[in-house]
Amino acid sequence: MTKRRLASYGLNLVGAALLYALFTLAFACNAFGKSTTYIQGICTTACYTIIMVTSLNLVVGFMGEFSMGHAGFVSVGAYVSAIVSGALAGHGLSDLALLLVAILAGGLAAGLMGVAVGIPALRLRGDYLAIVTMAFAEIIRVCFCNFSITGGGKTMSGILKLATFDRAFWIMAVCVTIMFLFVRSRFGRTVQAIREDYIAAAASGINVTYYKVLTFAISAFFAGIGGGVYAHYMTAMIPTNFNFNYSAELLSEVIIGGTGSLTGSIIGAAFLSSLPELMRDFSTYRMLAYSVVLVLVMLFRPGGIFGRWEFSLTRLLEGVLNKSGKPKAKAAKGA
Repeated sequence: MTKRRLASYGLNLVGAALLYALFTLAFACNAFGKSTTYIQGICTTACYTIIMVTSLNLVVGFMGEFSMGHAGFVSVGAYVSAIVSGALAGHGLSDLALLLVAILAGGLAAGLMGVAVGIPALRLRGDYLAIVTMAFAEIIRVCFCNFSITGGGKTMSGILKLATFDRAFWIMAVCVTIMFLFVRSRFGRTVQAIREDYIAAAASGINVTYYKVLTFAISAFFAGIGGGVYAHYMTAMIPTNFNFNYSAELLSEVIIGGTGSLTGSIIGAAFLSSLPELMRDFSTYRMLAYSVVLVLVMLFRPGGIFGRWEFSLTRLLEGVLNKSGKPKAKAAKGA
C-alpha cells in the first residue's frame, strides 16, 4: 500500500472525526439548553433539504440533464415511508429501527419510480426532459390527491414523530458520503464523461442510457430518503406541498450552490432552507428573495457560487504546510 493511499485513509479518518466533533458540539448545545427548539427545527430542516438538493445535483450537475420533477420523487418517498411506519408501528420495533425501515422503503419506492420514469424520459435531452419530469411530478401529485390511503387530497396527519435532529444529521451524513463516493467512483467519472461530451462517450462504447438511468435512479432513491425524513419530522403532509414550486426551489438551491459541487449543494441548501425562518416577518417576499439571489448568481457566477469546486482536506492541509514556510520542490532544469 502506497504512502499516498495511507495518507488518504488518514485524512478520511480525520474528516470523520471532525464530523463527529461537529455533531457532538451541536448535541452538547442541545443538552445544556443552549440550542432552542426553534434552532433545532431549522437544523433538522437543513439536514433533510441537503439530502434532497445533493441528490438533485447528481442529475443536474454531474449528469448534465435538466430535471424539474424532483419533488415527485420526494413525495413518493415521503408518503410510502409514512404508510410503512404506520403499518409497522406496534410490532416491537424501536423508533430508530422503524424510522430506518420506513425511509429505506420510501427510498426504494422512489428509486423504482426513477427507473420507470428514466428509461423512456432519459432518451430525451434539454427542455424536453425538463417538461417530461415536470409532468411526472404533477401526475404523482394528482394521484396522491385521489388515493384514500394518502388522505385523498386532504392533510395526511398522524404520522409518527420519529425524525429528531441527531437522527436526521447522521442520515444526512451517511447519504452525502455515499453520493460523494459515487461521484468519485468509476461510475461517477463515466457519468461526468457523458456530461462533457455525449456523442464522444457513446462513440467510445459507453452505454449512455444505462449510466443515465442508473444515476437518475440513485438520485430518486436519495430524494425518497429525504422525503421520508421530512414526513417523520413534519408528521403531516398535503400533496400541494410537493408542487412545481417545490421542484423549482430545490433546483434553485442546486444552481445557487454550484452545479457539479456537492459542497455547494450542502451550503446552498443549508442557507436557503433557513431563509424562510430568517424572513418569517417577510414571508410574502420569500420567493422574491430567491429570485433576486438567483439572478445575482447568474449575473456574477453563472456556474453557481462554488462552481464545480469541492472542499478537500488534502488541499487544505497542503496549503497550510506551504504557507508555513515548507520549501517547494523546484522543477528540474531541462537537459
